[in-house]
Parts: sequence; C-alpha cells; structure tokens
Amino acid sequence: MAREELADIYRDYIACLNRQDWPALGKFVHDEVVHNSQSFGLNGYRAMLERDFRQIPDLRFDIELLIAEPPRIAARLKFTCTPAGTFLGLAVNGRRVCFCENVFYEFDHGKIRQVWSIIDKAAIEAQL
Repeated sequence: MAREELADIYRDYIACLNRQDWPALGKFVHDEVVHNSQSFGLNGYRAMLERDFRQIPDLRFDIELLIAEPPRIAARLKFTCTPAGTFLGLAVNGRRVCFCENVFYEFDHGKIRQVWSIIDKAAIEAQL
C-alpha cells in the first residue's frame, strides 16, 4: 500500500470517529485490534470509543501531524474539549481543556491492527 493511500484511509477513519459512525468502524479497524498491548477486538475498541464520547460530549479528533510509512501511521492528534466529571484521574468537571495524543498505528490488510497511544496528561494538569 502506498503512503498516500494509507494516509487517506487514516483520514477517513478519523472522519468516521468524528461522525460517530460506529457501524462503519469495521471498515477501518481489524476484528482483532490490540490497543496499548491489550486485545480489545473490534467490539471492545468500539465500546472504548463510545465511552470516550459519552465522557467527552464535544470530543473531536483533529490531526495535527501525520506520517505514513506503510504499514504504519504516526499521528499527533489535538483535542480541545470539555470532559464531564473525571478524565484520566483528573477532576476536569466540564472545564475546557486542550491536549494532544501521540499515537502509532500498524495496519494489516488496510485495517488498524495495533494501536500505541499516549495522551499528554501533563498538559491537562497544567490547565487545571
């Protein structure tokens, strides 16, 4: 798969998340997806994302940086949102915060098979 093709698939995946188009998630995510060394499977991955959107009603994924090196993607995602209640163990309670997530993906047959993700919790702490 070419770099641009993989980058386009990833952009479509992010658009799918922002639409919360859960039935289409399987088009982008492998049935046996692993997130931060935990086997989630597609259903578990979807449940994690649905939970994220419940906890952060105005959640929107914005790509700040994207590097495609098939079969991998490296991305820096930026979020400006208002998590309800506690988020990452922090009492955000509806305050507007801005933070980034550094995430790496490995694709298998055009679908996300592995995800490694780190959220910049220190950036949130500094805003509280």
